[in-house]
Amino acid sequence: MEINILAVESSCDETSASIISNGKVLNNIVATQSVHEKYGGVVPELASRAHQQNLIPVIAETLKTSGISKDQLSAVAFTRGPGLLGALLVGTSFAKAFALSLNIPLIEVNHMQAHILAHFIDDPKPNFPFLCLTVSGGHTQIVLVKSHLEMEVIGETLDDAVGEAFDKSAKILGLPYPGGPLIDRYAQSGNPKAFEFPLYEMKGYDYSFSGIKTAILYFLQDRMKADASFIKNNLADICASIQYTLIALLMKKLIKAAKDLGIKEIAIAGGVSANSGLRATLAELANKYGWKVYIPAFEYCTDNAGMIAMAAHYKFLAGEFVGQEVSPLPRMKI
Repeated sequence: MEINILAVESSCDETSASIISNGKVLNNIVATQSVHEKYGGVVPELASRAHQQNLIPVIAETLKTSGISKDQLSAVAFTRGPGLLGALLVGTSFAKAFALSLNIPLIEVNHMQAHILAHFIDDPKPNFPFLCLTVSGGHTQIVLVKSHLEMEVIGETLDDAVGEAFDKSAKILGLPYPGGPLIDRYAQSGNPKAFEFPLYEMKGYDYSFSGIKTAILYFLQDRMKADASFIKNNLADICASIQYTLIALLMKKLIKAAKDLGIKEIAIAGGVSANSGLRATLAELANKYGWKVYIPAFEYCTDNAGMIAMAAHYKFLAGEFVGQEVSPLPRMKI
């Protein structure tokens, strides 16, 4: 029996679709939204409008390049949450209508679970159980992954996500949106120990990033009073110091969780997993603690339908389908 699934992702500002056939992702079509750049962040209403414009062309391209016709589809999958309500509504509404028109099953996917299951698109694949540090603009979590569909969040941010901390710090520095990748770029030529920022500790495996943003703001305001060109003259060192601090916060709790649970299979997922400093630090820790580290290909780190398709494949095998009464869950939990 052939299992061909069309997957749709529309949780934020990327319109994406993918076809997975018998567990193999055939393509991953993504339409980005540049409209948000001038606003310094994603505007929810503009995101949902862009999804409406992009979705049908993206679906058409996905079917065409996969070689799979709509009549060969076994199911339609979609991101139910978490994400922006208006954006999720576009993908959910399409998936429901398309599945109904073809009289095939409908599969809901948790966006955060999909980020983790992106590790099973290509080799090498992690062994169960493993820990996954999921880091993005909206989420920061340490997840204990027991099987493809059994996951437990053992630590998460209690306020801001690390991706937001990167982007907001970049905004304070006057860098354009999205600023996280720019901090990474400048940091590569800077001194990570040039400036010291406080490490805010939370209990257990939880995180907090709101305090570090405030500390960076006050630090820069104080230095700019004495030298109006301080940021311009020290940009690389500032970026390197910010990045070093944020990564140190992430790694401290990940190391603790790995030690406490006796797990050496470590994975990272989400948009921030593309950060070169984070990847380099993980490589160092792998040597130090004997970890096996897994990082998906870059195209599966950011929001994409390939990972939604992979999650849908395992849910199809488990017979986990939903009815037409399903609606988006912007704050959907693992």
